[in-house]
Amino acid sequence: MVNRRGATALGCLIPLLLFAAAGYVAVGFGEAYFRFYKFQDAMSQEARFADYRSEEVIQKRLVAVADSLGLPTGADQVTVTRTQGGIRINAEYDEVIKLPFKKEHVVHFSPVAQGRF
Repeated sequence: MVNRRGATALGCLIPLLLFAAAGYVAVGFGEAYFRFYKFQDAMSQEARFADYRSEEVIQKRLVAVADSLGLPTGADQVTVTRTQGGIRINAEYDEVIKLPFKKEHVVHFSPVAQGRF
C-alpha cells in the first residue's frame, strides 16, 4: 500500500505566485535602469569626444539617443557645460514604473558624464 500525506498543490502555488509577482516588478525596474545605463553610456561617449564636437551637436545627439531609448520627457533637457580643460554633461528625468494593483512608483534618474581634454 502507498503512503500518501494528503497534501494539496496549493502549498506550491503560493510561492509560485509570489515569484511571478516579484519577476513582474523586477522587469519594470530592470528596464528603467537598463535605459538609464544606456543613456549614461552615450553621455560618457559624447564626453570622450567632446573636443571634436560643439555643445549643440552633443545636445542634439543625446536628445536623439533619449528619443530612441524611449525615455520620458525631461531626459531631452541635456545640459552641456564646458570648463577649463573639461566638460560636464547631465540630465534629470523621472521614470514611472507600473506595479501590480494599479500602483505606480516614480524613480528619479540623474545621469552625469565628465571628461577632460
